[in-house]
This record gives sequence, C-alpha cells and structure tokens, in this order.
Amino acid sequence: MVRKRLSLRTRILLVLAALLLTTLLGGLVTMWHTEATDDLFVTLIDKNLASFQAAEELENSLLIQKGYLTYFFLDGDSEWLRKLDTGTQEFRKWLNKARQSAYTPIMMEILHEIERHYEDYLRQREQVIALYKAGKRQEGYARHQELRQEFAAINSLCARYQLIHEHTIARVRGESRARARFINSLALTAILSVVGLGALLIYILIKQILGPIRRLALEAGPESDANVPDEIKALSRRVHNLIEDVDLAHSQLEKSQEYLLQSEKMALVGKLAAGVAHSIRNPLTSVKMRLFSLERHLELSSTQKEDLEVISEEIRHIDNIVRSFLEFSRPPKLKMQKISLSDVVDSALTLLSHRLESYGVSVEVKRHERLPEMRGDPEQLKEVLVNLIINSCEAMVHGGTITLQEGKGQVASLGRVAFLKYSDTGPGVPASIRDKIFAPFFSTKEEGTGLGLSIASRIIGEHGGFIELTSKEGEGATFIITLPYREEDTWAPS
Repeated sequence: MVRKRLSLRTRILLVLAALLLTTLLGGLVTMWHTEATDDLFVTLIDKNLASFQAAEELENSLLIQKGYLTYFFLDGDSEWLRKLDTGTQEFRKWLNKARQSAYTPIMMEILHEIERHYEDYLRQREQVIALYKAGKRQEGYARHQELRQEFAAINSLCARYQLIHEHTIARVRGESRARARFINSLALTAILSVVGLGALLIYILIKQILGPIRRLALEAGPESDANVPDEIKALSRRVHNLIEDVDLAHSQLEKSQEYLLQSEKMALVGKLAAGVAHSIRNPLTSVKMRLFSLERHLELSSTQKEDLEVISEEIRHIDNIVRSFLEFSRPPKLKMQKISLSDVVDSALTLLSHRLESYGVSVEVKRHERLPEMRGDPEQLKEVLVNLIINSCEAMVHGGTITLQEGKGQVASLGRVAFLKYSDTGPGVPASIRDKIFAPFFSTKEEGTGLGLSIASRIIGEHGGFIELTSKEGEGATFIITLPYREEDTWAPS
C-alpha cells in the first residue's frame, strides 16, 4: 500500500496550527488561573481579612475599656467613664461588622458567646463603677478582680475567632500555591511543546523552503549572488529585475507599436498635405485677394458685407486647417536661442489678451522669480501655450479662470528642469479619453482637426521635455510642461 505524503503547505499549516493551539491553550489556562486567583483573593480580602480585622478590633476595644476602668479606679476622674462608654459603642460596632462578615456556623457561635459574655461583663462593670462612686473602694476592687475573669473569657473567645481566620487564610494560601505549581507544570509543558514545534517548523523551512530557494537564486542569478547570505533577498532582487525587464520590454513594445502607427499616419498625412498645399492653398489665396478687392471697390449693403465677412472667416478657417496639416507632416525646424519660459508666458498672454477678455476668462500667473534661461524656440513654445489657452477658452463657455504656476526643480531623467503648471476651471477631461488626448486626429470638437495637442506634445518633445495631463471630470484640466535647462544656459542677474 502506497503511503500518501502530506504536501509542504499542509505540513507547515499543521505545525502552525499546533503552535497556535498550544498558545491558545496556554492563554486560556492563564486566564483561568488569573480568574481563580482573583476569586481566592476576593474570598481572602472580602471575608477573611474583614473578619480578622473585626476580631482584632474587638480585642483592642476590650483592652482599652479595661484600661479606662483601671484609670477611673486610680484617680476617680469621670472623663474616663465617658471614654468607657465610647469604647463600649466601638466594641458593639465591631461586633456587628464581625457578624456581617462571618460565613460559617462556628464563627456565628463564637460571636454569640462573645456577645453573651460581654453583656455579663457590662453588668458586672456597672456594679464595680457604682461601688467606686459610692466610695466603697475595697469592695469595688474585689469585684473588679472578679470582673477580670470575665474579661479573660471574652479575650480568649476573640483570640479563638482570630485563630479560625488565620487557619482559613493559611488554607487559601496553600490552595493558591498548589494551583500555581499546577500552572507552572502546564506552562513548562507548553514551553517544551512550542520549542519542539518551532524546531520542527525551522527544519521544514530550512530543508524544504530556504534550501530550494537558495539553489534557485544561485541558478537564476548572476555569479555575484553566490556569496549573498540572504538567499530570499537575492531571489527577490533577481525576480524584481526580471519583472522590470518584462515591464520595460512591454513598454518598449507598446512605444514601438505607437511609433509605427504614428509613422504610418504621418506618411499618409504628408502625402495628403502636399496635395492640399498645391491644390487648395493657392486657390484659397486667390479667392481671398478677390474678396478683398470686391470689398474695397464695390458698394455693398450691410447684409452683403456680413456675407463677405462670413466667407472670409470660413476661408481663414480652411487655411488654418491646411496649415495644421502641413505643420504636422513637415514640422518647421526649431530656431533655437536663449529664452526664458517666463517671457514665453508673457508673450502668449499679451497676444491673446483680447480673446481672453471676450470669453470672460481671467488669468492668474504665480511667479516667485523669473524662470532660468534655456535653449528653445520661442515662437513654437508660444504656439503650445496659445493652443492650450484657446482650448480652455472654448471649453469654459461661461467664463472661468486660468492659472499659470511657474517653478523649477530636478528630475532624475532630465536633471535641472523648469516647469509650467497650466490649470483651468473648465469641465475637465473624461477619464475615457484622457489617454488619447495627445493622439493625432483625435478631437472632441465638431470642427477640430485633432492636431493641436499632438503638435504641442511634439514641440515640447523636440525641446527635450514632456507635457502631462491630470484632470478630474467637472474639476478642470491641468497640463504640466517640463523643460530641461543646463547650468551654463542660465542668465546671471545684473
């Protein structure tokens, strides 16, 4: 018969379950011992100690009363009699407390005997006091000596009552010690069990987990990992490197596919733009010139002038579309010079000041200092900002606010950078199209070409930087333009 071997996972789980069960049982036993010890101490404190204290107070009160009577015999001062009455009340108070804390028939019987003898003691004491007051000191003294026998009987009963509680306390202490020895034995057994189970778990981990992992790390990793004492770290580093390699390969593959698609589109658009440039742009120029001539030489009514203005505007729109296609297919070369992005911002805002006012859009520029100079094409960078501002104005149909925040910092892949954070209060960009916003020919406008943001992204990329979009639908859009600069390109303030 073939014996089926337990899996590694099952063995580890069984050992962990045994450890958990042992720990749980140890905790339960400890809780039981704590509760039982608490019960013992409650019994000891609430009952025995209270009764023991009452017995001591009874004996002390009795001794005090004996002393007061003796003092009265010596000097006859009535103040001792008043204190004697107070002592009597105190004795009866402690006797009542002793009755309340007594919990066995023997205790009740002893307290009953103490009360009976005390009442006899009080009657005889009153007789002795009466004789002392009457001046019969000899007779009173004789009766006083007889009274001491009654005192001795009460004192003996109080001592016996104390002895009962001493025996009870000793018994409780013995039970507590026996229980503690039992708990110690259980704890020692639990400790030995945990040590044994822990050793078994360590053996399983070393022989069947860490050993194979080390061999895998040595086989999968470079030779430099052979002397690494932590095989888990070595394997983790190797797996992490493999994951990074896979992610990098996947990312490069996606970029390659994207570049291939863009190249195909650009090739197609280049052919289309060349045809458009020869077939449309020249006739459009001729049409614009004829319209300008007609507008100057003909006497036109207001309606006819309005029609001519509409025709001219539509021709300009067609011309802009053609120009966008030409720029995308045959982008102009960068005319690099030393510029500051702050100057580009000011130039773009000056250019579009009237349009911003007509749309009811206000602009806030947050600038702590002028951004450092860098190598760039001011006209093409201005085109990027103009494109963003026009898009925002068209999106904020009821007006709004554009915020331009300038700053500089450091990016690991670029070094020192200047950045421009462009934000508006428009409707934002839906998450479903956020990844497509910079793609060529993608537009949410009916008359848009879908090339504006694509050209802007290309211009920033040609300057060695990048543009990012963060947006929440209904909360506006934020574009972050990041451009690198070198230390030698920065300007020195005069």
